[in-house]
Amino acid sequence: MSATQPAHDPYAVWRHRDYRLFSLSWLSLVLAGQIETVAVGINIYNRTSDPLALGWIGLMRALPVMFLAIAGGQLADRFNRRNILLLTMSLGALATAGLAVMVYREAPLFWIYAFLLLGAIGQALGSPARAALLPQLVPVSIFSTAMVWNSSIFQVSTMIGPALGGLLLGRHDYTPPVFGLALLLRLAAIPPVAMLRARPALEKAAAISLRSVLAGIRFVRDSKIILATITLDMVAVLVGGATYLLPLFATDILHVGGRGLGLLRSAEAVGAIAMAMVIAHRRPFKRAGRAMLWGVSGFGAATVLFGLSPWFGLSLAAMFMIGACDNISVIVRHTLVQMLTPDHMRGRVSAVNNVFIVASNDLGGFESGATARLFGAMASGFGWAAPGLSARIAGAVGSVVFGGVGAILAVAATAKRWPQVLALGSLRDIRPSEEAAAREQAAEEEAQR
Repeated sequence: MSATQPAHDPYAVWRHRDYRLFSLSWLSLVLAGQIETVAVGINIYNRTSDPLALGWIGLMRALPVMFLAIAGGQLADRFNRRNILLLTMSLGALATAGLAVMVYREAPLFWIYAFLLLGAIGQALGSPARAALLPQLVPVSIFSTAMVWNSSIFQVSTMIGPALGGLLLGRHDYTPPVFGLALLLRLAAIPPVAMLRARPALEKAAAISLRSVLAGIRFVRDSKIILATITLDMVAVLVGGATYLLPLFATDILHVGGRGLGLLRSAEAVGAIAMAMVIAHRRPFKRAGRAMLWGVSGFGAATVLFGLSPWFGLSLAAMFMIGACDNISVIVRHTLVQMLTPDHMRGRVSAVNNVFIVASNDLGGFESGATARLFGAMASGFGWAAPGLSARIAGAVGSVVFGGVGAILAVAATAKRWPQVLALGSLRDIRPSEEAAAREQAAEEEAQR
């Protein structure tokens, strides 16, 4: 080993108090969200038997982020990130409390969607502050390792949360206790954030102006490698995501109910955790761009396998592979976004990244529900499936397989359009793009004169 290259220590980040607090809060918050998601999906599908009703969940979660994430990024770069996070987490807890009450009272679905929208508003305004806060908690030299562990915490939560939620649903899919647990976990996530002692930002953000608000968009546009990687992830998951249709697969195709739904969601997380542990205990990718492209291709292939599988065991294996392959893309993309962005712009750039993520995950959920209904109607209209249950199954299978193929095609298009991805080397060598940031800073200062 070269004397100039220190030994890789995958556990160095855990020796930092603030990172431990940040991670504890993150674990509790993601657990709450995953438990809540299982309960919402099974409750709405059992009440409607409509894949589009599942898609509306994604739309309610996507709209606030699409419209408010840029504003949230501006807040994160102008004000105390910890305080913004505390306020928006409190709003999320209020939304979960509303869901618990509405489900217990068997209120109309309008109110379920309304409180989902409220929770998404809190996420839209708070996520940029959370993403921008992390680089203030750990040294730059171990930040990529912190991102790996952050992803691992997320995946541990998405493994335990759905399984626990499915267990609490019981044989009759009774959801009020599940929402109660989610509320307790959201409340428990707040105190650790209040105890953080983040280092101050290195540079003060420019005064609020239209140019300042849009600076994150321009920075992403000018940084081709960031634009390429977040676009690839957005398109692949937008068309290839099967998550929002899992209640339909669990109920009507695999016949495993709410408990099986929890296990399917957990299997995806187990795969992601396994991959994260492999990445955490090896040196950073020497060819991170190629690793990301192979990961997204594997994600698409596993999605096709899941869509065609009639057996629960095979479906669990496919979900494991979906999680493992997707996590490669997650780690590479988030490391690039945070490490290529100067501190005074991290909130705004993280907001743009968050818009892309939500466009893929939550708008992808709406796309899945809409295409499942469309394909089901086509199958019924052409006589390929009987109206009702058979058409719903045909539509869901068609939607998922179509999406998996689309994800693979997105990889090919990205490699051709942005050769910078193929040329991307080690993540350890990533440093902020000071030239682009300097241009933005000078333009903002000029606009203030």
